[in-house]
Amino acid sequence: MVKIYALCVHLIYSGIVQRSREELKAIRETNPGLKPTLAIIQVVIYPDFVSTQIGLNVMQICLPHQCREEEVIEEILRLNEDSRVHGIFLHLPQSFLSKSVRNAIKPQKDVDGVSDLNVGRVVLGDQRHGFASPVAGAVLEMLARHGVYLYAFWHMLLHLHSKGQMFHKRCSSHFEVFTKMFVAAVVICQHVVRSSRRWIQEQQYQPWRLRPLKLQPLSPVPSDIEISRAQTPKPISQLAQEIGLLPEELEAYGNTKAKVHLSLLNRLQHQPNGKYVLVAGITPTPLGEGKSTVTIGLVQALSAHLKLNSFACLRQPSQGPTFGVKGVFLCFNLHLTGDIHAITAANNLVAAAIDARILHEATQSDRALYSRLVPSVNGVRCFSPIQMARLQRLGINKSDPSDLTPEEIRAFVRLDLDPEKVTWQRVVDTNDRFLRKITVGQANTEKGHARQTQFDIAVASEIMAILALTDGLGDMRARLGRMVVGSSRNGQPITADDLGVTGALAVLMKDAIKPTLMQTLEGTPVFVHAGPFANIAHGNSSVLADKLALKLVGEEGYVVTEAGFGADIGMEKFFNIKCRTSGLTPDVVVLVATVRALKMHGGGPNVTAGVPLPKEYINENLQLVADGCSNLKKQIQITHLFGVPVIVALNVFKTDTQAEIDMVCRIAEASGASAAVQCHHWSRGGWGSVELAHAVKKVASQKNHFQFLYNLQDSIVEKIRTIAQKVYGADDIELSPEAQAKIDYYNQQGFSALPICMAKTHLSLSHMPEKKGVPTGFILPIRDIRASIGAGFIYPLVGTMSTMPGLPTRPCFYDIDLDPVTEEIKGLF
Repeated sequence: MVKIYALCVHLIYSGIVQRSREELKAIRETNPGLKPTLAIIQVVIYPDFVSTQIGLNVMQICLPHQCREEEVIEEILRLNEDSRVHGIFLHLPQSFLSKSVRNAIKPQKDVDGVSDLNVGRVVLGDQRHGFASPVAGAVLEMLARHGVYLYAFWHMLLHLHSKGQMFHKRCSSHFEVFTKMFVAAVVICQHVVRSSRRWIQEQQYQPWRLRPLKLQPLSPVPSDIEISRAQTPKPISQLAQEIGLLPEELEAYGNTKAKVHLSLLNRLQHQPNGKYVLVAGITPTPLGEGKSTVTIGLVQALSAHLKLNSFACLRQPSQGPTFGVKGVFLCFNLHLTGDIHAITAANNLVAAAIDARILHEATQSDRALYSRLVPSVNGVRCFSPIQMARLQRLGINKSDPSDLTPEEIRAFVRLDLDPEKVTWQRVVDTNDRFLRKITVGQANTEKGHARQTQFDIAVASEIMAILALTDGLGDMRARLGRMVVGSSRNGQPITADDLGVTGALAVLMKDAIKPTLMQTLEGTPVFVHAGPFANIAHGNSSVLADKLALKLVGEEGYVVTEAGFGADIGMEKFFNIKCRTSGLTPDVVVLVATVRALKMHGGGPNVTAGVPLPKEYINENLQLVADGCSNLKKQIQITHLFGVPVIVALNVFKTDTQAEIDMVCRIAEASGASAAVQCHHWSRGGWGSVELAHAVKKVASQKNHFQFLYNLQDSIVEKIRTIAQKVYGADDIELSPEAQAKIDYYNQQGFSALPICMAKTHLSLSHMPEKKGVPTGFILPIRDIRASIGAGFIYPLVGTMSTMPGLPTRPCFYDIDLDPVTEEIKGLF
């Protein structure tokens, strides 16, 4: 009987070992960087023979004999989250294996089958996601491989053993050890191999299983907040699962929003991108064009009605205008996931470091500064890594603080920032006109080192532009370090790296770099990330959000992203700045217009907030529409400069007549638009944009000839002139003496190859906001030129640009309140 038993064990053992080796070889051939790993938690290190025979990587964790249950569970939870570990085995005394310990193991890593969930799965015959115990696994293996007769014999052996009828007492104890060593161990190793294979399958792109939410359009259309409160959103974890996100890639902020980890880009790096759609608009007017609503209506039409994967990528709005003139719409306009707060903290840390450094350099000797900047800790002095980097930039190749000469010490400790040439401002995300010019350093403790400065709105910070353009943590840290905060007295640029603050900024921004996942009213996914100003910065949502979305939608899906203001500003910067940085190529542009806005460009009267619209915007007026279409034609022409096809989306209002709608569509198509469609998403939801979705699907499938407007190696002046003439329609540009001096300085510093980010009014193609339609015959004045070296662009200033809005006479906060019982926000639009 012993020989027969040994034969059974040998058949199982050798078969499993051979198959596991073959599976492991196949895994390594297709995934050369993967090392299937078994983590063994034990109190005594035991030699492991089986794992090495198969070729597994083994991680042995030895715990103290007197360790507590909490310590075992803590180690298990750590291994659960370690993506390098594919199986966890508890080689512990029975006293350690409490129910809490066993159930702490993730079922997909429980290769010993000890958790209640895996035991239950065996009972139900479900082994798709978990694992049976090794003995049960051996029985199932025998049944599958050698038939029911051998299984019956094996069962008889086990029965005889349990009755004490088969072996001598000593032999009986050996039976248990023998089985544990050679059957259980090899099955556990087989489970690890299978677990790694399942992990690989989970890492692959997963088809969407999106369940759209049903929308019930009403007439008349309720307010936005009433529509929102009538809809119950899906739990964000459910939406994430529907679009193929893994649980470990999600960081929930409540039930309706979550951060998405950038590890997704590595997981789906070989997944082809979907189609890339940009939504832009005609030159903005106070009447609004509705680019954001068109973006949402389009993705709802694509996903909820055409059953095509689609993602919207939007900027996060500033909180400042929320309590000013725009009003608030739930958390989207408020704190969201805290990204703008992180930017505010990081920006103001730089500002604090600047003024502190100016003060300390002005009041201390070289030696005193050096002893404080490089202090002795426990009798040892050493440079921090960022200080070592500064030494290298200075050409000082020394690592021992005691080796520096007095001249080298002076060069190291003296940034010599000129207070009159500090370009970095403090920021706050509140409209506060009285912070447009302030004086800091007036307390006695600052010893008379006062200077004039200002606050900007938080989204105007260069750190916001960096967040929108970065492609990862390493790149973001490098960009933060390159930010120029001012000049020394001898004209040298001073950076955040010189201040030594770069690492701290990266820490403050480490969570903000992850895009926020939200959903539309119809349950389709949206990324909200970054919100740089579109006049002094590039005005687009983040590169990272677009890249993540393009991977998630799959090759046949669509990512719809929005450019701020008109096509002449937001779209031009999207192409010349964002696309250069991301390497992404757009497939189609959706150009948004409204009849009302076109009437204003055609010479219609001005409008005032809170005052009824003049009759020209309510009644049919085909002449105003026809004249205003000159702006639409110009924006179509601008799009064609980049070789991208354009679809005109006419955002329809209830006051528009069919004759006006038909006229706009006819003129748009005659001007070169690939299609011109009317959109009714405001009143009908996604169903109202189905025609637009069909047009996007058709046009995006066609090959385009995308090109940049200028070469980066062109001179700064030529790049500015190209934008002014080809995009704005100016006759030429005029540089002020200050602007010319800045150009000479940037050329000297090696910044001339950066792209151009024009800072001008968004209300006109020209520099004159009152000039609507298509102004001609003007010279574009460039009064100054500045540089965002960290973000990676040079921005000429055209006219006067305010970077801190103010509150109106009657701000929206008069109408906003909170119900203390229901916690419902009142006064939302």
